[in-house]
Amino acid sequence: MKRLTANRVFNWLWQGILVVIAVILVYATLNRLFPAAQPILEPTKKAEAGAIHLHYVALGDSLTEGVGDQSERGGFVPIVAEDLQSRYNLSSIEVDNYGVSGDRSTQILKRLREDEKLRKSLKDADFISLTVGGNDLMKVFQDNFFSLTVKKFVKPRTKYTQRIETLLTEIRDLNASAPIYMMGIYNPFYLNFPDIEDMQTIVDDWNEATKETVESFEHTYFIPINDLLYQGLDQKVGIESNLDKTTSTTDSSGGSELGLANNVLYEEDNFHPNNIGYQLMANALRDELIKTQADWLEKD
Repeated sequence: MKRLTANRVFNWLWQGILVVIAVILVYATLNRLFPAAQPILEPTKKAEAGAIHLHYVALGDSLTEGVGDQSERGGFVPIVAEDLQSRYNLSSIEVDNYGVSGDRSTQILKRLREDEKLRKSLKDADFISLTVGGNDLMKVFQDNFFSLTVKKFVKPRTKYTQRIETLLTEIRDLNASAPIYMMGIYNPFYLNFPDIEDMQTIVDDWNEATKETVESFEHTYFIPINDLLYQGLDQKVGIESNLDKTTSTTDSSGGSELGLANNVLYEEDNFHPNNIGYQLMANALRDELIKTQADWLEKD
């Protein structure tokens, strides 16, 4: 009886050893076939600690100002600055934020021409970010609210892209070398007006026209943000929402009685990004900065 028990113990031990050997072999094989994932974007060059000071100028509308950021730190701008300082071991990064809520492209252009402090900052900038267009689109929306058609946005889009071209040209006249990173616009209108499905077509059209204009300038980059903000983190809102619109009603504040909400937009207005939304914008800008670091990091 004792000998039988010992045999069983021996068999169990031997089987256990075989299992361990098999697991090790499988792990080794998988590790060779599927190596550990590396970060998609990492700096290819870091400065020596304390060697580089950078000047970041942010120009634009309420997105640059940071409206909707409940931490009241300034939206995506300080997030980007802190991220770069850490990643690249910068001695410091000076940030000038010229975001003004409600500004359309005409008003930003006017400030660019008349504000000497802004002009001086742009001349000295190592890189520049720009948010513009949301208020231009909103103006067309408001002016044609009772007769909205896609066609009503075509001529304003052409005039808008002409102003963007002028804006970029005049920034380039002040600073010929600093890269410019222009954010696209996004579509938050469905939260307040879920039946106007053509708004996404209009937003896409404006973004494409803007992208073509931006790419005609050297060291100038278009950063799309619509896909980041349009349908929230879970992508369950927006035009493709499967909510039953026939039973949905909208209250006076613009929110749906069915609870239609976007978890990356500021719940007070369903228009501006919230903290999460600004983090997503910061990530998109940071990734583009990393990809184009030769434009702003490698200084003579």
